[in-house]
Amino acid sequence: MTDGRTTGSARAFELLEPLVQAATVRVHAPPGGYETPRSHRTGPTWGSGFFIAPGWVLTCAHVVGEGGAAVRLTGREVGITFSAGSITGTVTGRVECVLPERLEERRPGRHALWDLPDLALVRVLAPVSHACVWLTDRSRPRFDEVAYFGCTEDLGTPEITGRTTRLRGTAGNGAAIRLGDDDEIEPGMSGGPVVDLARGEVVGVLKARRQTGGGGLAVSVVQLRTLPMAARGQVGLYRRIMQAHDLYHYDQHLSDLDNRRTWTDVHGELPPEEGDPYAGRGRLTPGERTTLYGLLAELPPPGSSEVVRALVEAARGEEPDPLPPAPLSWRDGLGLLHDPPGGTGEAAAMLRYATDVSVAEYREPVTPGADEELWDWVRATAERLWRPLRRELGERHERGLAERERRRRASAGRTAHGPAQRSGGLPPGASVLLEVWAHGWEDVYDWRVSVLAGPAHAGRVTPVDSGVRATLAGLPEALRAPLAEGFRRCDTHEAAALLEVAVAPALFGLAVDEWVVVGGVPLGVQRPVVLRHPAGANPAAVSPAAVSRAAVSPAAASPGGVGPGGAREHPADREGTDASARWARVQAGPLQDERADCIRGRPRSPATEWLTGLPDNTVPVHCRAADQEPTLGSLHAVRDAGYGVVVTRRPPPDPGASCAPFHRGLREELADAGRAEVLPVRLQNLRGRAYGADPDAYWAAGTGLVWEDPARPLPDEEPLQGDL
Repeated sequence: MTDGRTTGSARAFELLEPLVQAATVRVHAPPGGYETPRSHRTGPTWGSGFFIAPGWVLTCAHVVGEGGAAVRLTGREVGITFSAGSITGTVTGRVECVLPERLEERRPGRHALWDLPDLALVRVLAPVSHACVWLTDRSRPRFDEVAYFGCTEDLGTPEITGRTTRLRGTAGNGAAIRLGDDDEIEPGMSGGPVVDLARGEVVGVLKARRQTGGGGLAVSVVQLRTLPMAARGQVGLYRRIMQAHDLYHYDQHLSDLDNRRTWTDVHGELPPEEGDPYAGRGRLTPGERTTLYGLLAELPPPGSSEVVRALVEAARGEEPDPLPPAPLSWRDGLGLLHDPPGGTGEAAAMLRYATDVSVAEYREPVTPGADEELWDWVRATAERLWRPLRRELGERHERGLAERERRRRASAGRTAHGPAQRSGGLPPGASVLLEVWAHGWEDVYDWRVSVLAGPAHAGRVTPVDSGVRATLAGLPEALRAPLAEGFRRCDTHEAAALLEVAVAPALFGLAVDEWVVVGGVPLGVQRPVVLRHPAGANPAAVSPAAVSRAAVSPAAASPGGVGPGGAREHPADREGTDASARWARVQAGPLQDERADCIRGRPRSPATEWLTGLPDNTVPVHCRAADQEPTLGSLHAVRDAGYGVVVTRRPPPDPGASCAPFHRGLREELADAGRAEVLPVRLQNLRGRAYGADPDAYWAAGTGLVWEDPARPLPDEEPLQGDL
């Protein structure tokens, strides 16, 4: 304990220390599993960890990687020693997963710093009684005094001890927290919890200490949201664990079987924060907060991150913090409601949110009465606040019930607007947009990842991340984390979100569908992936060679206009074109394919008059390299002629291979599909068949689909090119 602590933080440390120590564990070799030649029966200490939910220990990946650099981390067994009252027990645990997933492919050498977030989740392999910490719900920490705990051996015997310091900032784009040098982080403490003393919640996991002097790094526990997403129709690991976490504390709060202090009890005894504008009636009491979390945990999880964000925005009165990681559970939404704008009480915002959750659409049938119990609690809790809020919540609940009933009728296909949506098409919700631009005349590229809200909110774009000066070879690694974050925001339990790749035609050969972001499976197998022309950009402005080729391509004589600054306009952006008619006609089908850049295997340049005279249900097909003529000019030409659905292909490595199997297979696929609206999902299925070694689908390797959906307009501006 440091001498520089304030009186309030010293009291908070005194209250919280027993709770944190009871949940903190020592991580070592599994009992009886590996040789343990040194001083203790369980072998030397690898590091620390802590229980976050019944049966689940959180630690660092580098801790479970001790003693076996060549051993696969996931599935590895480790030893967990913990205290339950006056009894010390040891149990075997199995590493369920590590973050980031690429640590399974490559990891640093001994004593090197492991990649962020450097987390491991360990499942205990026996039913044991133990304590759990209280995890923060805030997306970012407050820079206040904290305590950190872990296993030390000051007197030759392992024990859990605690020290205090202050948070000094963040690192790694918020994934890590910098710890001050008020005290020393000792070997063996890695993986232990970092506790916010003002609010009594765990905000981080100890990762590393500085080589010289005190201080170090901790990983934000919010990085748990980056756990691998679940398969369609399943509840993800993150949601399962947070549900168990909240129900544990809810049960502890309600239980009267013993008089041991709970986290909720201690939260009520912590010294008040100085200058808190929401003290008193403005915040929920600790008991109310624990109860609310428990009631939310008894509901099925939300269908997607965007559902949570929409309800938070409605309750908060402004768009929530867009920075990652995305909120995945009802609990995460509460974390975005602290300190709302405009002097609105925090308790009022949380009760509005809880009201909306009680009438929300759930991903699976709700336990009978669970949503009604939540609403009853909201109504009872509002009694201690003010009368206008009680009336507002009642009206909000009635509107929500009516809207939920309307949605249920719509899903049954009995809306006033006609039958239910036809099956097999794209999910109607948000999509992930990847934009890549050439960086001037150099062979480096700027990029941006965003979330497109979807047809219901056409044109609404939420940025995720952006970068500059990446090489083509470096794009997959640079985009791995931003794309994963975008998918977390947009994926639902019913479907993986669409990925829209907006690039100049010369980059249509970019193999985004083959990139691996999460789960070890290519993107094009996991989800629909389509190509888009960048809005407002000159498709020819990719490289000097591309500009030269475009100047003599048939596209130069096409009917497409030239916008301000020399940018080529999309025909759908102008009145009086055939683009909208072509889109509507090809969506309904039947489909007719036409080879645009070859005839009987020989390259050709399509004439503008021929393209414009084809039937509206035509799908132009390209089988040659997109960055070479005549295909590059053909891609410009078919766009200028108003075609919104176009097929491209990355040619096979063998330049002498015939394109006939590709055209034959595609013709059969288009005939079987019948209408264009199902093509993105059918192409995903084809990629999955080829990935699963189905010889009948090999012809589809490298196939891309240009998809200019007018209901999903793209942002107009390009990213900045960096400082001059």
